Order: sequence, then structure tokens, then C-alpha cells
Amino acid sequence: MTAANLPSLWTSTFTLLCIVQSLGYAQQAMLNPTIPLYITQLGGSPFVVGLAISSFAATSVIARPFIGYWSDRWSECGVLAFGLLVLAASMLLCFFPFVSMVLLANALRGIGWAGVNAGGYALLARIAPASRRGEASGYYSGAQSTPTVLFPAVALWLLHAPFGGYNLVFTIMIALGLAGAGVCYFMSRQVPTVEHQAESKSASLPWWRQIFSVAEQGVLLPAALMFCNQLSFPATTSFIVLYAREIGIDAIGSYFVVSGITSVLARPLLGRVCDRIGIGYSLVATFTLQSLALILLVAASNLATILCAGVLYMLGMAIGGSATLIIAMKRATPERRGRFMASFSIAYPLGYGVGAFITGSAVDMVGYAWTYVLLAVLGSSGLALTILNWRKLE
Repeated sequence: MTAANLPSLWTSTFTLLCIVQSLGYAQQAMLNPTIPLYITQLGGSPFVVGLAISSFAATSVIARPFIGYWSDRWSECGVLAFGLLVLAASMLLCFFPFVSMVLLANALRGIGWAGVNAGGYALLARIAPASRRGEASGYYSGAQSTPTVLFPAVALWLLHAPFGGYNLVFTIMIALGLAGAGVCYFMSRQVPTVEHQAESKSASLPWWRQIFSVAEQGVLLPAALMFCNQLSFPATTSFIVLYAREIGIDAIGSYFVVSGITSVLARPLLGRVCDRIGIGYSLVATFTLQSLALILLVAASNLATILCAGVLYMLGMAIGGSATLIIAMKRATPERRGRFMASFSIAYPLGYGVGAFITGSAVDMVGYAWTYVLLAVLGSSGLALTILNWRKLE
């Protein structure tokens, strides 16, 4: 098929979906450096930071089966809007300066995050042309990563500005969630109406068995690969500000700018690369680059080294995100698309939450350097999983 005959990708629905994801991920991008600093200011340790991030992941994982079922039976746009409204409302709890309230806020955010991701991936799988799935996933994940260019640095700047502070940052996070819900309203008017109902084979089953069905054939492999891809992510986003402070490196905001630009520029390009070189080779590159980046952080003694590690890591994340999403979209059946993509997207918060707990616990026990070594070793399990399942990847 020639370029002129390729089906259109940038429809109004796809464009609005990317905008919605950018707004939701902008809130998360601001939160990544803010929550660790806020918790430690309130007297919490790195372990408590990891616990807070894990609480976010735990509720997100628990909510996904319900969210996926809801998406199939109701509306992907409605699920997205619900998720963004919950993200906005949960931030109100952060105005109370207690570690327990931050933990509760993050737990509630996990429910909203489940809606943003499960609804978004279900809608993407529905509207992305089959011949351009790699490109669509690249642009989609690029829209998610675009906020990482400036929003973490802006959050750090606002925290230290004379007119700023934590309350201002939390207020902006609320506004981002509300703005995303507003865009969802306009997007819902562009999406063709379809009948959302359970497929004939399971229509007679009780509702709870439809929700908790484990018959999502083929979801385990892409979910396991995404889990490995996310495992060390908290160490390079949330905990990096604490690590930089410990080794005496200032201006860590530039790390988020450089790594964010890398992610934004790489994701659309590497999404097309996945279509051309194959998923297997893409995943090999993913886990190799991530391990190299983590080892480089161990030897970091200046900002330049940390920046190089950030570039390598985000290159790996970019190609890995596109590759695993392609596998999931290929395996999702139309009648169970919402539940399949919800099951797949569980790997995001699960890997992130487990990684945050491991990172926070390890930092308290052995320090940051050995923690990054440990994460590099654990991350290599993704490479082993890729090699063992090579024939199943295409």
C-alpha cells in the first residue's frame, strides 16, 4: 500500500484523544518530582515515598477490570472523562499537609488513572487503522510523553519561586484534570456511536464473571513485557530528584527537559521503526538501553552524566512502549477490546508500583547506587522474556 493510499490517521477523534492524554499525563508529569519532595518535607522517608507511589498503583490495578467492563458496556469517552475528573478531585486532599492525606490522594488518583489509560487505549485500538498501528501508537505515546518535557521542570520551578509553593502546583494539577474532562466532552461528539454489549458467548454469564474473566487470550505476554518496561521507571522519574539532592547536583529540572524532549522526538519515529524492523528487535533495544542507563546513573557524579542516562533510558522507553502496545492492539478482539486493553494496561501501574516499592525499600537498605544496579539486573528479565517468546511476538 502506497503512502497516498494509506488510511487517514489524524482524524478529529485521534487528535482530540492525543490532547486528552497530554493533559492527563501533564498532571502526572508535575506530580513525579513533587510528591517525593512533599513527602520528605512532611517527614517521610524514601520508603514512604515508595509506599505512596505503590498505593497509587494498587488502586489502579484493582480498578482496571471494572473500568474495562464499563468501557465495553458504556463509552470509552465517558470512562476517560470520569478518570480525569477523579484525578482533579483527588488533588484536593494534598492541600492537607499530612503524609496520610498524600497517601489517600494517591490511592484515589489510581482509580482515575485507570480510567484515563484503559479508556484511552480502548479508544485507540478502536480507531487506529490496522496498517498504521505502529505509527498510531508512536504518536499516541508521544502525546503522553510530551508533557514530560516541561511540566516536571515547571513544577520544580514553581516550588521554589517566591510566589509559588506546593499549593500552587496542586491547583494547576486540578486545572489540568478538569481541562482534560472538558476536551472529552467535545471528543464524545466526534466518536461514531456503537452498541456496547457483552459478546454472545459471555452475555449469559453473571456480571461479576464478565468483569473478572481471565479468558483474555494473549494478554499475558504484552502485559509481562510492559511490566518489565515500567519496573525501573519510578527510579528515573520520582526518585531521581532525591538522588540528585543526595549527590549534590542542582538544576535537576534540566534532566526532565532533556529526557522529555528525547521521549517526544523518539516515540513517533520509533513507532514506525517497530513496524519495519519487527517487535523482537525493538524489545531487545528497549531493555538493553534501559540497563545501560541505570548503570550509568550508578557512576553519575555530575549533571552531564545524569542527562546522558536520561536520554538512553527514554529512548528505551519510547521504543518499548510502542512495541508492547502493537502486540496488545493486534490481539484485542473488537467485542472485548475494553477489557483486553484494561487487562493489558494493568501492567503500567503494576510495574510502576512494584518498581517504586522496590526502589524505596532498597534505597533505605543499601543506598541509591546499589538500588540502580539492582534495577538494571531486574530489568534484564524483559530481555530474557523477549528471547524466550521470540516466535510469538510478530
